[in-house]
Amino acid sequence: MPGNMNNLMKQAQRMQRQMEESQKELEVKEFAAKAGGGAVEVTVTGKKEIAKVKLSEEVVDPDDIEMLEDLIMAAANEALRMAEDASAEIMNKMTGGLGGGFPF
Repeated sequence: MPGNMNNLMKQAQRMQRQMEESQKELEVKEFAAKAGGGAVEVTVTGKKEIAKVKLSEEVVDPDDIEMLEDLIMAAANEALRMAEDASAEIMNKMTGGLGGGFPF
């Protein structure tokens, strides 16, 4: 029994190291999403922070600020979903689909 517990602890430590490495890799990745047919592009990092907002000139209409705000929000939300999906995929790989729990 003590040998099994020792192996389990080693596996848990290895998994923790792998998760930390994967998290660091994710943090430097960027996820870009477009809205309005590409008129608005928002890029977020794996840390889920907005890194860049790019606007096409034709979408900047002083008489329709509300549409621009909606496009920025749509692109930002999609980029954040992409970052979240990548994070969930890493967690799923690490836990083997156990939802973050351990099999004991």
